[in-house]
Amino acid sequence: MRTLAVLLIALLSAAAAAQAPVGPEWLGKWRLNVEKSVYNPGPAPYRRGRMEVVMLGDQVRFAYDLVLPRGGIQHMEWTGRFDGNDYLVQGVDDYVTYAYSAVDARTFTVVTKVDQRTVAVTTVTMSEDGRTLTSETGGRNARGEEIVNTTVYEKVE
Repeated sequence: MRTLAVLLIALLSAAAAAQAPVGPEWLGKWRLNVEKSVYNPGPAPYRRGRMEVVMLGDQVRFAYDLVLPRGGIQHMEWTGRFDGNDYLVQGVDDYVTYAYSAVDARTFTVVTKVDQRTVAVTTVTMSEDGRTLTSETGGRNARGEEIVNTTVYEKVE
């Protein structure tokens, strides 16, 4: 069950920036648009969510605050570089890492691992106007079912 929860976190929260230095269009606060997002299989694992992207020296930090269906809040943070290496996700019970790699100025990939086993691969794309992040995630849940999710984040500031 925890592996399923971790995978759902990965599917929702993978959104961020291009290879260092991160362009200013990636930085700031973003809001999860649950209505525009698609979770297959569903239902949506969160009622709402926010993400903040900031530079910390030569690293990027993504901080997520996600409201669960029953109202609890989950806070997670990832700090690392876009170098394809695994960096630990803080705020989850399992050993979860994200490995970010830039594709181009508007696209990057994230490999999510639980206990060093790949569970999801996400491609994140920024809209031309810099106001929307769309992530496409594929993987398998704890029951072995294929997951294909699309999450949409909109820039708040």
